[in-house]
Amino acid sequence: MVCYGASFGLVPEVYEAGPDGDVHVEVVWHVLPVREAPPADVPSLGEAERELAEALREATEVLTRLDVAGSGPVAEAAVDAYRARAERGQEVLAPGYPPRAVRVLELAQRVGTLIVVATESGHGGAVSASEMGARREALRPVERTARRAQVAAYNSVVEERERGVR
Repeated sequence: MVCYGASFGLVPEVYEAGPDGDVHVEVVWHVLPVREAPPADVPSLGEAERELAEALREATEVLTRLDVAGSGPVAEAAVDAYRARAERGQEVLAPGYPPRAVRVLELAQRVGTLIVVATESGHGGAVSASEMGARREALRPVERTARRAQVAAYNSVVEERERGVR
């Protein structure tokens, strides 16, 4: 976590303390100096949303053309696994984030989970090494775009502050 407008960062140190049976978690925040750095290549929320939609559209076209989407019991198991992962462990944004940031983060997380399921579920409908490679190549930009969209969602508070919205 970096303090906005200051050259200090707050770094948490989390540990358990207390006797057996009465253990609790303590968090100690350390204030450390940070060096000036060029701004990260973080897209705006609007750019991230557009990039994600475009990457999904392009990957869908490629996968449809390759006919390697997969079907049958393996694909059904992968979809069930996706649904189970989507229901647990989703990060949420703190109060005060714009609704669009929440929407972009949720979409990016769903896409990221789908990519993980797609890569873990084997070869899908691909039957040759070249088809599997083409499928992997079609998914790679979507995965990268989903990560960038998550960063944009987390960064949206800073983006709004810099634009003077807050």
